[in-house]
Amino acid sequence: MLKSLTQFAPVQITVAWLLANYMRFCAATKSWEHRGLEHRDSLVATQTGVVAAFWHSRIGLSFMGWDMKAHQHPTMLISRSREGDFIARFARTLNIGVVRGSSRNSRKDKAKGGLSAFRAMTRAVENNACMGLTIDGPRGPRQRASLGAIKLAQATGAPIMIFSWSVTHKMVAKSWDRFFVPYPFGRGVIIWKEPIYVPADADSDAMEALRLELETRLNAATQEADEACGGPIIEPAPARNPGQPS
Repeated sequence: MLKSLTQFAPVQITVAWLLANYMRFCAATKSWEHRGLEHRDSLVATQTGVVAAFWHSRIGLSFMGWDMKAHQHPTMLISRSREGDFIARFARTLNIGVVRGSSRNSRKDKAKGGLSAFRAMTRAVENNACMGLTIDGPRGPRQRASLGAIKLAQATGAPIMIFSWSVTHKMVAKSWDRFFVPYPFGRGVIIWKEPIYVPADADSDAMEALRLELETRLNAATQEADEACGGPIIEPAPARNPGQPS
């Protein structure tokens, strides 16, 4: 979807700025309903680091899930792809910090980049950031959680904040993630679910159970938000096969 925008830096900068401010305008002109706000507020009150989990399709208004005035500064993990370059510029325009993910090049570079990104995310959470991850990104499958947020929560001891949103006026793209492009005005619903805590001594079976619980809660929030806004209901893609890398 963004390929035509990712070739030249001046184009990226201009379009990212326009898109970020368009999203601000959409958010400002919506009549918002908040459900489960107590879950977010309880985490904000701790003034300590948080891991925030949401789907790739809901990046556009994901800033609505965070209290931008809170002690925890919002930060996002973004891939080192060309699309990621664009999204990083978009995020920075919205005053969201950025941690870049694994390399777009060789497998060795990807491994090194992934380790470097994980360390940077750990430092961000330990410095009391709200570290946001699109837990089915950057390539899917749609609305199927990877282990990334679970591993980060285990390493830092931080809770995972779970939220999703939907709006009445929008376009749903035909991309792998069914990306949501909101239009101004109308209604919006944002839903937080009970956070997840990952014990430091959780073994692989416990980690997988928590990954599935995270996926289930986030899909429940997404379906509830979509239903409240009159649909369409975006269904998850088929689940990963056992043993498929997360």
